[in-house]
Amino acid sequence: MQTVQKTVTWVLTPTLSRRGALVAAGIVGFTAATAAAAYVRIPLPFSPVPVTMQTMVVLLAGAILGARAGAASQLLYLILGAVGLPVFAAAPTTTGYLIGFVAAAMIIGAVARRSDRILPVGLAMVGGSVVIYVFGATWLALVFGMSGSQAFAVGVLPFLPGDAMKLAGALAAWRVSAAAWRRLRQ
Repeated sequence: MQTVQKTVTWVLTPTLSRRGALVAAGIVGFTAATAAAAYVRIPLPFSPVPVTMQTMVVLLAGAILGARAGAASQLLYLILGAVGLPVFAAAPTTTGYLIGFVAAAMIIGAVARRSDRILPVGLAMVGGSVVIYVFGATWLALVFGMSGSQAFAVGVLPFLPGDAMKLAGALAAWRVSAAAWRRLRQ
């Protein structure tokens, strides 16, 4: 809880520096990208969860913005949806995944800040995806009364191939853009 409080304080504390303005723009940009990606959705007849492009954006937000700003972009996204803006793909069905977005961006960002190598960042993206799945499947099991295996069957398994492709795309986009982002922030 204290980490979330520090992140919210960090985001809401005004700063006039060029670096702060760039980070704020990155947060808002990735919030908007996550919202837009919710509208790229394919409903699955056997799952209450649609396929969206959001996970790719979340992985990239963490890798580009870092732990705090990446998580802040996803937290802002959740806040916008919570106050009633139409930014969610299928809430409340996907609430667990949405909460997982914040944690995933934070984990990926923590690794990406320490390494600019593709393997550690790629593994962090895999770990972030697992975190999203754990939150999402747990939510499905609790809200819909599914067993763990049922939640896995409808909330994780169908998404693995597509999420692997989105992860590869996010990793490639990170590799191309990370150096430019770092130069901008200096």
